[in-house]
Amino acid sequence: MSWNVLITARAYSDVGEQAEALLRQAGCRIIIPEKFGALKAAEVLPLLGGVDAVLASADQYTRDVLSDPRAAALKIVSRWGVGYDSIDIEAATQLGVVIGFTPGLLNEAVADYTFALLLGVARRVHEADANLRRGDWTPLWGHDVAGKTLGIIGCGRIGQAVARRASGFEMRVLAYDVAPVASQGGRKINFVPLDTLLAESDFITLNAAVTPQSRGLIGEQQLRRMKPSAYLVNTARGLLLDEAALVRALKEGWIAGAALDTFILEPLSENHPFRQTPNLLLSAHHASFGRETGERVSLCAAQAIVDLMSGRRPQFVVNSAVFDAPSLRACLH
Repeated sequence: MSWNVLITARAYSDVGEQAEALLRQAGCRIIIPEKFGALKAAEVLPLLGGVDAVLASADQYTRDVLSDPRAAALKIVSRWGVGYDSIDIEAATQLGVVIGFTPGLLNEAVADYTFALLLGVARRVHEADANLRRGDWTPLWGHDVAGKTLGIIGCGRIGQAVARRASGFEMRVLAYDVAPVASQGGRKINFVPLDTLLAESDFITLNAAVTPQSRGLIGEQQLRRMKPSAYLVNTARGLLLDEAALVRALKEGWIAGAALDTFILEPLSENHPFRQTPNLLLSAHHASFGRETGERVSLCAAQAIVDLMSGRRPQFVVNSAVFDAPSLRACLH
């Protein structure tokens, strides 16, 4: 048996060599589209004819896409990464499509990048670089990080990894999470109400998943509760943040600055207000782009496809109930 595998994950072209070797050794036929993801529903659907599996970016797999006759052969969408908010999980389960993902593998890379953005925006590294390239040797005053208070919104695996990095800077760590966890690695994490975290933190990182409850979690009301000297860092999802409110907050000085690696609509449009907003560090959604991490994630996503093709349950599955569904499209041994 061999499967047709569509690869829309952009990272594959740079760090997918081992993943490709695994798929080809298993007998898979690899299909590379003209454009990598994240693909909208209207873009991904025409690519699915005869496709058994997708090693996927954050493409839109709506009920309409998954139930379309062109997707009739699709057995698994294996996500490169941990986010699956662009997939209709209920529809996938009902239609017998397995949704794989790679939890835990991105934790350290994203936490590294979160702290890199925090340090960069606090000490205005991006501005100093731009100034010097223009021939301006003027020093810029930023804010200290060591000994300050860090607020982590969403203290799961990645949030806890950020907290571990904060310990090296002797930071006090506050956290807000709908499901608080015990202190990790000997480092005390103080779980507090969101309003307390907003009012007391010098730096706030968004590390939460997008749910119906967390969409727009940080809006004007929350930004106004932050200190005027505080910074906001988002390496999670753009939908957590009211972008228009953040523009006003930075232009009017409600907070000192922000660093964003993710946005509501990506790629960021050429006329987006963020491009003209002061005290803002922008990054093109590559917090997870550590090369070694990327190789591991690519291999894990490919392994899920090979496992299912071979009649085995993949290790990491979002919708495990699909294996009990009579509509399951794959055959298990």
